Amino acid sequence: MARRFSAPYLSEPVSRLASWSRNLAVFAVVAVVVSILIVRFGFLEIKPALATFFGALACAGLSILVGLIGAAAIWQSGARGMARILLAFLIDALLLAYPAYLGVQYRRLPAIHDVTTDPIDPPRFEALARLRSSDGANPAVYAGLYSAEQQHIAYPDIETVELELPVDRAYEITLRLVNRRKWLIIDERPPQPPRRIGRIEAVARTPIMGFREDVSIRIAPDDEDSRVDIRSASRFFESDLGSNAARVRKLIDDLNTAADADVQKPAKTAPAPSKPPAKTVKK
Repeated sequence: MARRFSAPYLSEPVSRLASWSRNLAVFAVVAVVVSILIVRFGFLEIKPALATFFGALACAGLSILVGLIGAAAIWQSGARGMARILLAFLIDALLLAYPAYLGVQYRRLPAIHDVTTDPIDPPRFEALARLRSSDGANPAVYAGLYSAEQQHIAYPDIETVELELPVDRAYEITLRLVNRRKWLIIDERPPQPPRRIGRIEAVARTPIMGFREDVSIRIAPDDEDSRVDIRSASRFFESDLGSNAARVRKLIDDLNTAADADVQKPAKTAPAPSKPPAKTVKK
């Protein structure tokens, strides 16, 4: 009975619009993956990668439009293809969800790309400066007073880290945290006399697209303690959508946690000298 009931439906042609909607959605996914590979492995410059990415989003939008028209046509004609349209809508929704979230972040967060714990005297990009000299890259110098004001309004908790540790130990902990994050270290200079200021410069990558964001860390003595200042800046784009602030905030939290654990660690005591064996007198 089920076969006899479904036979007329199966004999109906599949809507071409439904097939086009699904094919456009699949093509959009392939284009997004290609754009991510272009950025992560440096096959081309950043502009072709972005053109590919936004082209993929346009294909996803076109897939939705074609799917809506196809659904209306199917409703009128009774043709098959709703499953293909629903599959296309699912793919498009998954593909557009994260860019939509980034769009909300763009409207909500300030359009800055350079975040630091010390806007008055931010850690400098020295070894990283030559990597920021390419066409279209943001300059190595700090973004300035306007960026500092916008940062203070949006991220008031980002401040210099004060650790109750000597500067050498603070540098070791900071370097260990940087290595744990698998950032590409460009330069590392441990504290040396007379100023005893340590510096670390590294390159971080954003989670999905892999855009490069440069990090400079300065570890300076403060009497018997130490002060750690962090700067994270996007190499491209005027707005970082909050990524640099999130990176700096997470490193601040990890530094405080690691320093507290180090302070609470019990000091190693030298083992008590063992008593020499008693002399025996031969009788």
